[in-house]
Amino acid sequence: MGDRAETRGPVGRRRRTTISGGGAAAARHLNGGGVRGSGERAARSPAKEVRGRELHSKPPGTVDVDGDGDGDHPPGNERSRDDVSGRLSCHVLQESLLSSASGYSNYRGILNWCVVMLVLSNARLFLENLIKYGILVDPIQVVSLFLKDPYSWPAACLIIASNVFIMAALYTERRLAVGTISDITGLILHIFNLASLLIFPSATVLTITSMTPVGGVLSLGIYTVLFLKLYSYKDTNRWCREIRKAKAKKLTRSNSCPSVALPNGSAANAHVSYPGNLTHRDIYYFVFAPTLCYELNFPRSPRIRKRFLMRRLFEMLFFMQLLVGLIQQWMVPTIQNSMKPFQEMDFSRMVERLLKLAVPNHLIWLIFFYWFFHSSMNFVAELLQFGDREFYRDWWNSETVTYFWANWNIPVHKWCLRHFYKPMLRKGVNRFMAQTAVFLVSAFFHEYLVSIPLKMFRLWAFMGMMAQVPLAWFVGRFLNGIYGNAAVWISLIIGQPVAVLMYVHDYYVIHYGTTT
Repeated sequence: MGDRAETRGPVGRRRRTTISGGGAAAARHLNGGGVRGSGERAARSPAKEVRGRELHSKPPGTVDVDGDGDGDHPPGNERSRDDVSGRLSCHVLQESLLSSASGYSNYRGILNWCVVMLVLSNARLFLENLIKYGILVDPIQVVSLFLKDPYSWPAACLIIASNVFIMAALYTERRLAVGTISDITGLILHIFNLASLLIFPSATVLTITSMTPVGGVLSLGIYTVLFLKLYSYKDTNRWCREIRKAKAKKLTRSNSCPSVALPNGSAANAHVSYPGNLTHRDIYYFVFAPTLCYELNFPRSPRIRKRFLMRRLFEMLFFMQLLVGLIQQWMVPTIQNSMKPFQEMDFSRMVERLLKLAVPNHLIWLIFFYWFFHSSMNFVAELLQFGDREFYRDWWNSETVTYFWANWNIPVHKWCLRHFYKPMLRKGVNRFMAQTAVFLVSAFFHEYLVSIPLKMFRLWAFMGMMAQVPLAWFVGRFLNGIYGNAAVWISLIIGQPVAVLMYVHDYYVIHYGTTT
């Protein structure tokens, strides 16, 4: 008994000391498992006894901050010294976030701010336009842009007549495939057919008085696309004949686009070999396909996605109405108010009108890009199960002018590479001359699609396209990165309104005798 009292006495004293000096956490530790009974105290492991001695040896005044039951280091320890040093020093070697050397790239907030400011500024301009002019949108008026005489449809008749040139190309290739005409004769027939594709519609637009400018642009645009398609059709079939002659093997004819039913109801197109591709179905599929480069076997999607098709159709209808509304409500009044400064050659007012026109013109151009290259071409591709949907690339990131022209219109870019640029390189022409020739051809077609429907020749579009050559050299030589990208955007935003104002001014002067 005496031994037991001597044993418990010190323990009891140590407990009382720890509770009074160590705080509530030590008390919770003892109450939770330390004070149970004499049997449990006797059976405690040596590790727990050591733990208890370490705990009870903490000096008075120690506070358990983190609540783990073992107390914390007393004041003046290592952690306290770190806190003190942290209060004494708060600077490190670093760059400002807006400096290029900082490596910081997350500017989403600034981008959102730019979008909000853009929306607010354009909303103010649109509201100002409504207050000044009222509502000018008139969908019925659009019909008059295509028809002067409701009983005369010259543009539609001209488009229907294009089937003659399609059949001429097909039957010329058939004669060449079987060898009834020579290659020289076939080349002459193709050249005559392609030249007629450009001359016949332009002569029709210039001579028929009931042809409106918009109808002329639409019909000439279709004939231009058809010219590029049939040129590719001619070249591809010629390459097939050359391969056949080189191999000197007889190829079996096959249907143009045979299909085999699959379990899911879709169709897989069999491989087509030359001259089995020379059929009406094959050439008309190519004519309507959203591409300018002909192939015997196009990549095909497995099925038509109806939801995707309906979304693209809705976008086509919506953005078409939006384009018409913006042109009538925003563009037309601004252009009309720009005529007087151009007549009086008031340069300050001309610059002001130009900058005011740049905003709606650029917005309309962006909407048109999305409407045509994304909504419309994806709609046609989905309907025809055309697999290659790369109609554009990231032209908005262009740091050079050449990158922009190579990526904003992929069908035209592929045609130029395949049928014009690379053949010139193979003939020994240097790259700069080949690029200049490509811009020259593009400038011709731009002027062709503008001057003939307007029935005037001022070469503004031609000169604007050819000006891209020195601009491309300057931007590529002296600007790069964000500065090159800014130069590309400035050329797009400012260049197009200049050409628009030039043509509108000359059109008013020629057809109405005054710009007022």
